[in-house]
Amino acid sequence: MRGWLVAAVVIVLAIAGPASTAMEPGSLFALPVPAKSGGMSLTQALYERRSVRSYGSEPLTLQEIAQLLWAAQGISEPEQGFRTVPSAGATFPLEVDLLVTGIPELRDGIYRYRPQEHRLELRVPGDRRGQLKEVALGQSAIGNAPVVMVISAVIPRTARRYGKRAERYVHMEAGHSAQNVYLQGRALGIGTVVIGAFRDDRVAGTLNLGRSEEAIYILPLGRLH
Repeated sequence: MRGWLVAAVVIVLAIAGPASTAMEPGSLFALPVPAKSGGMSLTQALYERRSVRSYGSEPLTLQEIAQLLWAAQGISEPEQGFRTVPSAGATFPLEVDLLVTGIPELRDGIYRYRPQEHRLELRVPGDRRGQLKEVALGQSAIGNAPVVMVISAVIPRTARRYGKRAERYVHMEAGHSAQNVYLQGRALGIGTVVIGAFRDDRVAGTLNLGRSEEAIYILPLGRLH
């Protein structure tokens, strides 16, 4: 009897397939807890920081993805809600999306990082790197990287407090976030390059961004050779 039950469970799992493939838009996926200490020194990471446009074939791990997202917009002070990046008036206008492919635990697709829960939300299933590359003037780094981060902004969040100065403050904040990704990536042996040449409206369409969201940075991410 026991053997029959085990066989039945195996058959059911085989039919259902991996849990990641069953994820539907809106599904939330918990990320590993990011490290808060250890690793390469900040001084060394600054010294070795470079823009990297070609990457190794090995996929990133889920732990590495979690660490990079935390560096970009993670919560560093839970009681106050402060993040790893300074934000004018703590208005937090930035949103971070990931185009993911080849990660065993995740279905290929576009995910939105939810900092408060340190989770990913599946927004668009399927590999969209080719489409993103096309609307970013054919830059090959986007198509070659296993993970592509896109930093966008909802400027009205900051404009409600700072008016016309908001756009400046938001772009400053995005710069802080991108540099964090560079440095954290270098400490993990992961390279990136900032891409700002793209067709704004078509990037928004590829990522299904909301009307008030504006893409600012594209950062391909891959392992250093």
